[in-house]
Amino acid sequence: MTNRSSHNQTLSFLMRRFAEAGIRPHGKLGQHFLIDLNLQRLLLETARLGTNDVVLEVGTGTGSLTALMAAQAATVVTVELDPRLHQLAGEELFGLDNVVMLRHDILKNKNRLNQAVMEIVDQRLADDDSRQLKLVANLPYNVATPIITNLLATDRPPRVMVVTIQKELADRITARAGIKDYGALSIWIQSQCRARIVRVMPPAVFWPRPKVTSAIIEIVLDDKLRGRIPDPKFFHGFVRSMFFHRRKFLRSELLSAFKKRLTKPQVDGIMVGQRIEGTARAEQLDVEAMLGLAEAVQAELGD
Repeated sequence: MTNRSSHNQTLSFLMRRFAEAGIRPHGKLGQHFLIDLNLQRLLLETARLGTNDVVLEVGTGTGSLTALMAAQAATVVTVELDPRLHQLAGEELFGLDNVVMLRHDILKNKNRLNQAVMEIVDQRLADDDSRQLKLVANLPYNVATPIITNLLATDRPPRVMVVTIQKELADRITARAGIKDYGALSIWIQSQCRARIVRVMPPAVFWPRPKVTSAIIEIVLDDKLRGRIPDPKFFHGFVRSMFFHRRKFLRSELLSAFKKRLTKPQVDGIMVGQRIEGTARAEQLDVEAMLGLAEAVQAELGD
């Protein structure tokens, strides 16, 4: 395998390669490149890649992280939307036969992943029964939430996700009931995974510098937690609907979300059965309570 140590993603390397290619980072696409090599190593160490891992990377960038992961994993499927970066990364990754480079949008829309990308991921997973999927990436800020949430909604979600995202988003993912950051995203992820913030990162570790603080977050799938959800698709939609108007009482949210299917007496009966006060709001319910409520509502609906 070619030695790519000279291609470390330092500021000088990035500026030189971008100048040679005649391109500039595109802010609207969330292009902020991690230039702190210690943090890049931390990202890789946290992911604990092995020879059975199929890695999905969203945002190939210059291919620096891609090459490092390819040296450890079975396959890296890396997705880049920007055709200029796709071409630049292709030059850096030339000769790596376990890297699949795709020039696609990872999302079909905010609620659905690009099926063409996921079919290729599935093909690589099917090459060996022992293979497992991991998401490891410096995620573009503007698509981080739908990527993470939609991957968890698939039949074969990543076993591990180690990504750089806005710290504000990391705070929402790890938030507990009763605080401002707690919401549908917190519940959806914590109902299936164990999540922790690995490291908070200032703007200075990226080029160009973003206007926000970032974080490396680790999200590990927990089969026991996921197994408690009888109908993940229903639960995902249910949780989102409970936070459409987060300051409304939960009773009102239920009546609004199921106005054509549940009567007021039915909603009141559900809440009494779940021991939820009539003045409770969704943000006050922990994951266990929300799981119980969703199951009770679905049973009442007869779905």
